[in-house]
Amino acid sequence: MSAEPAAAVFPVEPATAAGAVMRAVNATAHTVLCVALLGELGAVFANVVARSCFDTAFLWTDEIAKLALSVLAFIGGAAAYGDGQHTSVRSVLNLLPPRTRGVCEALSECLILVLAVVIGVTSLSLLQAGWVERTPILNMRHTWIEVPLTVGMVFLAIYAIDRLTRHDRSSLVAVAVPLAVLVGLAFLTRESWLAWFAGDTAILSALLLFLFTILIGLPVGFALLLSTTAYLWTSDTVPLIALSQNMVDGSGNFVLLALPFFIFAGLIMERGGISFRLVRFVHALVGHLRGGLLQVMVLSMYLVSGLSGSKTADVAAVGSVMRDMLDREGYAIDEGAAVLAASAAMGETVPPSIAMLVLGSITTISMGALFIGGLVPAAVIAVCLMVLIYLRARRFNMPRSPRAGARERLRTGAGAILPLAMPVILFAGILLGIATPTEVSSFAVIYGLLLAFLVYRAFDSRIFLRTVIDSATLAGMVLFILAAASGFSWALTVAYLPQRLVELLNGAHNSTTVFLLGSMVLLIAVGSLLEGLPALIILAPLLLPIAGQIGLSELHYGIVLLIAMGIGAFLPPVGVGFYVACAIIRTDIEGATRKMVPYLLVLVVGLLIVAFVPWFTVFLPAAFGLGGA
Repeated sequence: MSAEPAAAVFPVEPATAAGAVMRAVNATAHTVLCVALLGELGAVFANVVARSCFDTAFLWTDEIAKLALSVLAFIGGAAAYGDGQHTSVRSVLNLLPPRTRGVCEALSECLILVLAVVIGVTSLSLLQAGWVERTPILNMRHTWIEVPLTVGMVFLAIYAIDRLTRHDRSSLVAVAVPLAVLVGLAFLTRESWLAWFAGDTAILSALLLFLFTILIGLPVGFALLLSTTAYLWTSDTVPLIALSQNMVDGSGNFVLLALPFFIFAGLIMERGGISFRLVRFVHALVGHLRGGLLQVMVLSMYLVSGLSGSKTADVAAVGSVMRDMLDREGYAIDEGAAVLAASAAMGETVPPSIAMLVLGSITTISMGALFIGGLVPAAVIAVCLMVLIYLRARRFNMPRSPRAGARERLRTGAGAILPLAMPVILFAGILLGIATPTEVSSFAVIYGLLLAFLVYRAFDSRIFLRTVIDSATLAGMVLFILAAASGFSWALTVAYLPQRLVELLNGAHNSTTVFLLGSMVLLIAVGSLLEGLPALIILAPLLLPIAGQIGLSELHYGIVLLIAMGIGAFLPPVGVGFYVACAIIRTDIEGATRKMVPYLLVLVVGLLIVAFVPWFTVFLPAAFGLGGA
């Protein structure tokens, strides 16, 4: 999930016949993704201009958006797998001997190939069913929206086969042969053992399978799909086509278009030199304080999070600028990595956050209320972090920069005016009702491109194409996980898990304190294992209705979940975000983990303040008439 620029437009394959095939496959997938992303960007932006300037609207935009999202989710998800971008938990895998690790990795590739075949075959029935349905505006057959799932599974199978050929032959044989025999026997003898999975056995087996495959390194999205497939097949409640249908439905929300657009905008900010100007301005303002560069890092992450929805892009943008400054001024590099990780966790509620966009798309919470409601809670945690930095700076006599003069502040401030104008315009567009968050996200991309190409001249056609591809594949990975988690959440509902959570809550006598504390612990723990976002996708639809039933504001509770998820994603030693921060700062995990402990404690304190003082979350949305009660 690195946001660093790549050396070439397409991944380089070996100069063999197989390599030529894979280069063609990559080029085809990336070309389709570029067309989908840029085409939808043009359509959405044109719709905003037409409605604002000519008082007309393109009603077909929503239908085209569903097609574009389907392409990005399934073809983009497959391309992200081919590029090695899918998130997996490797903390356990890395402890294994090399031979055992190779077997586990080969098993993961085999399972992905099996999934691609099963979902690809079952999706054919979905294509047939969709042929008789037509969209209301364009009169387009619904099959076209479902075709990317089938095509994506074909791409996925090709990538899986290619990756399998790169494994050691002995490891491959040790995995493929037993797995093929096991799957074959399971199909042939299904009627004889199906009764064993009656009752809760099927869902418990699926959850155990999910945990096992996560621990052996199977990427999160595929572990979700495998568990859902296993549950549907062993419970014999509904046909497997239901999984394909839920995957398509889970990726088709128009609001989700903001996700690839904000990812695109974030990468433009980083690679176009826009984030650098913000960091330089913040340094001129607060760099002279105790622990100045660390204070700069916290404030910069807050501001940059207001330009990009991607935490990876935020960490890369700020960390890459601060890294050399920390080293030059004598700061401990591992302390810088800890502050960077803590600041990124804080920034999960600074809009436009991918987690916010996903939460708004899978729940009934107003996206505008989420955007406004997250600003103050993030500021509360930022203040807590800055107080800790000040105290540690005094105790350990950290260096401080000389105070910038008025001329330097004016110069850096002038350079930051155009970047700072973006969040102002974005919020104004949403609050004044000029555009939806999705439409505003398209403006963020156009504005960023104008700055990168025309003002700062940091982009050429090659960097632009690389950025489009990286944005599409990163968005594809997130959308694929969202589609997979949609099917998984639906399976949990079929198994009556939400109802059982309600019963468990009733057993706690409807205690809001117990519920809040339990939710936070659950999201932090599961978020650290599942890279944050999948935990939110799975648990939020289950927990939010319960919060409403016991009298909690869903907006307030949603913000609490976002912060808890963010802490989990950057929680050492398993949080993926923490590894990204260490990699960007270029420090070792062990030293940064020790330095992270006090910052982690302060993050928890800030979370508790936000959780038990709802006013910080609801007062701004209420003031703007966006609800919040």
